[in-house]
Amino acid sequence: MADAALRLQNLFEQLLGAPLRVRIRAWDGSEAGPPGAPALVVRNRRALRRLLFKPGELGLARAWVAGDLDVDGDLYTALESMAGLLWERGEDARGTAEALRDPEVRAAVRGLVRLAGPPLPPAPPPEEVRRARGHLHTRRSDRRAISHHYDVGNDFYELVLGPSMVYSCAYWAAPPAGGGTLEDAQRDKLELVCRKLGLSPGQRLLDVGCGWGSMAIHAAREHGVNVVGVTLSQEQAAYARKRVADEGLTDRVEIRVQDYRDVADGPYDAISSIGMAEHVGAERYLEYATDLHRLLKPGGRLLNHQIARRPQRDESAYHVDEFIDAYVFPDGELAPVGTTVTQLERAGFEVRDVEAIREHYALTLRRWVANLEAEWTAALKLVSPGRARVWRLYMAASALAFERNRIGVNQVLAVKTPDSGASGMPLRARVWGEPDRA
Repeated sequence: MADAALRLQNLFEQLLGAPLRVRIRAWDGSEAGPPGAPALVVRNRRALRRLLFKPGELGLARAWVAGDLDVDGDLYTALESMAGLLWERGEDARGTAEALRDPEVRAAVRGLVRLAGPPLPPAPPPEEVRRARGHLHTRRSDRRAISHHYDVGNDFYELVLGPSMVYSCAYWAAPPAGGGTLEDAQRDKLELVCRKLGLSPGQRLLDVGCGWGSMAIHAAREHGVNVVGVTLSQEQAAYARKRVADEGLTDRVEIRVQDYRDVADGPYDAISSIGMAEHVGAERYLEYATDLHRLLKPGGRLLNHQIARRPQRDESAYHVDEFIDAYVFPDGELAPVGTTVTQLERAGFEVRDVEAIREHYALTLRRWVANLEAEWTAALKLVSPGRARVWRLYMAASALAFERNRIGVNQVLAVKTPDSGASGMPLRARVWGEPDRA
């Protein structure tokens, strides 16, 4: 009798202490759960063993990446329905140790063990980061982390990101429903950064974490500045240098494989750091801010574009997302925007403007997911199925996280104000690009 799905539904609901809002489709062909809901497809018993040996998000992630779990139906709806499995279920949710004191929960776990079969722990998927011993955020560990994420293949990133090759939140000046494209929005974001930095011909710009060179090229071509872009990714640097050459900008743009901590040829008139500071780490953040302050001339501006998490009442309880840490951004850490502003000020900066663009990132991520899904067959020729599944899940889940205000993204504009107090900033700076009317 095929009844694995019904048994799984009952066991999961006992463990969660709440109804399961997705259907379950099991390896024996059985189904159970709300009619019409997206289906969580449990392809084999190995998926259950992964959950038993790594309860919670990491076990689910391993099962998803390995293809032991899948979703039939709209991925976003399924992720929303499984929020209790994937994200924190609120401050009143039972912890694992407390939950296991409940006789019904212990019985459900025993039932899951019986259904899972022989208790052999499956090996993690090959896409999972292999941890090396040592301290976080050394130059060597940062190079490894950046390589894991960015040296996946430029062709794959072209497929996901589109022609702009910008891997950070776009700025939707025109709503997508009104015809705005992802490429338009990324161009508008780069231009917004240039306007905030007040770039003018002949200035020197340092682009920290320059990616595939889009910001460097835009700033040099549209604003006549001389740019040094630094990245730790060999693949990004090679791609960016070719783009720079194709644009005829080799006399104004230099792309280096270099750690920002090793840049020593300041001062610069301006620094852009777009989607890079998430890799710095809490313990290193003041060092990061101090290094950038040192590299700027008096009156120079920094535009720090960075993802932020919501603050917690007990900050010591913060932990890095297991799936993101193991498969996406190893050693990445998010901080509340208030913490970022404080650290920049401690380094000597005067913070002049903070713009929250959280909803823009949700729109951006949904476009990236759509690009990947539309070219899924091509993607599988460029990367492993597990790698493609990692990117699809993390981008879709991140889109929902931005929409639900679990995380945000902010552009923080800061200036190295000289002792005279003459910041050089316009009196009215909220509408960037308009003339100062004050």
